[in-house]
Amino acid sequence: MTEIRTIRQVIEPRFVMEGAGVRLLRSFGPQVSNQFDPFLLFDHFAFNDPPEDALVGFPTHPHRGIETVTYMLSGTVNHRDSLGNSGIIAAGDVQWMTAGGGIMHAEMPRLDDRGDNKGFQLWVNLPAARKMSSPQYQEVKADTIPEIERDGVKVRLVTGEFAGHTGPVKGIAAEPIYLDASLAPNTVFSLPTPKGHTCLAYLYEGGVTVQAEAIKSTRMLVFTEGDYLEIHAGVDGARFMLFAGAPFREPIAPYGPFVMNTRQEIEQALEDLRNGTFVKVG
Repeated sequence: MTEIRTIRQVIEPRFVMEGAGVRLLRSFGPQVSNQFDPFLLFDHFAFNDPPEDALVGFPTHPHRGIETVTYMLSGTVNHRDSLGNSGIIAAGDVQWMTAGGGIMHAEMPRLDDRGDNKGFQLWVNLPAARKMSSPQYQEVKADTIPEIERDGVKVRLVTGEFAGHTGPVKGIAAEPIYLDASLAPNTVFSLPTPKGHTCLAYLYEGGVTVQAEAIKSTRMLVFTEGDYLEIHAGVDGARFMLFAGAPFREPIAPYGPFVMNTRQEIEQALEDLRNGTFVKVG
């Protein structure tokens, strides 16, 4: 019997400051309670909105024990890291970075011709067995992301499966679904979801109804357990980022850009930073 997911919680994102003074809308961040396992953080950024005197970003900083996912709506981000990698994440692109045992990287924004730079960053946890793995990237260009359109619904599929299509990001421990859905007015988005997966949607345009509960943007929707999701767009249509993943059900110890399983592992990360042995390769 199909179990339909309903809305368990609605989160109103809050403004926070990160990096060199970047103003972000944050729906949730890493907490010991780990209530959105395997997801740790979701930020919505809009550089220079409101306008700032200087374009700020995220100068060189460390990560360990997690994966960071950058999805660009407009503008670009120049990135570089301690392993010698560098590149540009442009509008429609995705960067799925597995920090693993340790990486130092920088992310600096550039505006487009309209003065925009907007997108999202999602943090996904790694299980204990992979927390000290070698860092790696999956750089996904906009034109390689499948776009599926049917009955007024358009989906850009980053990872996982939708309507017989598979996203380009592979080999992620949490076995996630991550997609960008645009719904025309009064249309219906439906998706089978693996039983046991944590499932959330960040509604950033328009409004939706889920099992008779109406929600307007901008909100994070946390869904109940189930194996099927159905979202109805309102008269203005809707757009949302949807993500689902298998929880690891392991204790976590978050500390800034590190998410490990114990406090001792956090202390080791700090010691590695001090000793110059933080970056892990091989």
